[in-house]
Amino acid sequence: MSARDRIFGRLRAVTIANPPPLPDVAAWYATHSLQEERLQRTQRLRAALEAVKTEIHDVSDANWADVLLQVAADKGLRHVLVGSDTSHGNALAAKAPDSVKIVRYDQAIEAWQDQLFDGIDASLTLARGAVAQTGSLILWPTPSEPRLMSLVPSLHFVLLDVDTIQADFYSVMTSEGWATGMPTNALLVCGPSKTADIQQTLAYGAHGPRELVVLLRQAPLQQQGDAA
Repeated sequence: MSARDRIFGRLRAVTIANPPPLPDVAAWYATHSLQEERLQRTQRLRAALEAVKTEIHDVSDANWADVLLQVAADKGLRHVLVGSDTSHGNALAAKAPDSVKIVRYDQAIEAWQDQLFDGIDASLTLARGAVAQTGSLILWPTPSEPRLMSLVPSLHFVLLDVDTIQADFYSVMTSEGWATGMPTNALLVCGPSKTADIQQTLAYGAHGPRELVVLLRQAPLQQQGDAA
């Protein structure tokens, strides 16, 4: 049993004499959640991300790697970090030219932290989904794609399938059953890393990537009509 399980176990074992009624969250969202189709959710997400200087490219399953490599060439990137064993990482590696070195996150950070912090231009991770309401990308770090991949390199590529864009965070949690399988480290990314001083002057890249590039992968049949 993990420390997390023990903590939750102790909390659940506490008996409250007169527990207050729980709010009916499902009923509230049933009347307040926007009933949007996929195209509308995608447009809302795009508008929110572009408002905070996120670069977005519409791609397909066939050309997303080519688009990423073209962006890399235009920006003069020399290295792109991918997960140790992911299908999208393998797909990118198969198409990468000699001018762009694909680096795999396949060893403990202690063994190559100098290279990661000083010698990697960009990284690629897959988004688990997105929240249109807040303009948030959902990242779910795994052993194959650790948290540092989306935190350290100056440019972060995110591959997002439009079918995984939900209207709001409640829809994400219910559709994926988070109540029965909470992730240990779910991340909501709302744009490039930014901070501001007391004069409210924005600075990008202070605590993470200076640039966020989203590859918005369209569903195969989207050209034949948008689906809900």
